[in-house]
Amino acid sequence: MEQVNELKEKGNKALSAGNINDALQCYSEAIKLDPQNHVLYSNRSAAYAKKGDYQKAYEDGCKTVDLKPDWGKGYSRKAAALEFLNRFEEAKQTYEEGLKHEANNPQLKEGLQNMESRLAERKFMNPFNMPNLYQKLESDPRTRALLNDPTYRVLIEQLRNKPSDLGTKLQDPRIMTTLSVLLGFDLGGMDEEEEAATPPPPPPPKKETKPEPMEEDLPENKKQGYTRKAAALEAMKDYTKAMDVYQKALELDSNCKEAADGYQRCMMAQYNRHDSPEDVKRRAMADPEVQQIMSDPAMRLILEQMQKDPQALSEHLKNPVIAQKIQKLMDVGLIAIR
Repeated sequence: MEQVNELKEKGNKALSAGNINDALQCYSEAIKLDPQNHVLYSNRSAAYAKKGDYQKAYEDGCKTVDLKPDWGKGYSRKAAALEFLNRFEEAKQTYEEGLKHEANNPQLKEGLQNMESRLAERKFMNPFNMPNLYQKLESDPRTRALLNDPTYRVLIEQLRNKPSDLGTKLQDPRIMTTLSVLLGFDLGGMDEEEEAATPPPPPPPKKETKPEPMEEDLPENKKQGYTRKAAALEAMKDYTKAMDVYQKALELDSNCKEAADGYQRCMMAQYNRHDSPEDVKRRAMADPEVQQIMSDPAMRLILEQMQKDPQALSEHLKNPVIAQKIQKLMDVGLIAIR
């Protein structure tokens, strides 16, 4: 079918140029003309993945495999979408299934190896599974009182045995407090500060006909924008900033699985980070903002004072400018406060 091929090529060019919606339209029109063409579903799956619509990418990947079960690329499309959906076990199984049909497919081999590594890492990414868990919670005043609540202990055991549930529990303040204790940094301070600064509600507005929100102002689009930005920060290993942005997405939609899972990944990545002090310092000093802070004689004096007298920190933190700079140095790992 000449028209189908023309639409497919047009879609491929649009996708290469970054015009994802145009590409999707071309592939969809071609599928209407040739609904049994597995290549069209494969290409549309890639376009949906590039757009960030991983559920539809998965559905088209499944359709590709159904139409052409001996084609390795179909399994790659399906497995890649499952990865984005954080369904790692299913992604691993899909790569394995594809290799049964194309045993030497390098893309499937690499994908399977990556999934096996990520699944192995996950076993060590659960702070609730540390050997001295209750001892640590008992030793901190923030969680000591919580241990008297039987429901809290049930919740801890649930997360100990099934860490994948953490993303659904992040709205529970007890869990945020617990993570702060286990991971050694404050996950709730920023939220409390923002709540304290919330002004009283404004008087009821006059009845006016409000204009329809523009597309970029819709909560759904803002949420997607936050998750994409956070994913980019996560890829750059800037986990603290990524967590802040994932949190903004969760404020728009507390049930956003993509944001909750991303927040969890970043926390676990910070917890499991084993960089040498030299690596931490080298990475931090590549940041222009850090360079500026460390070249400030006043800040260097403050840091020296903090080393000699940790109690001086509370006084310095009263100055919002200094507090912001200290927070930056904590974020990049140059200083740690316990």
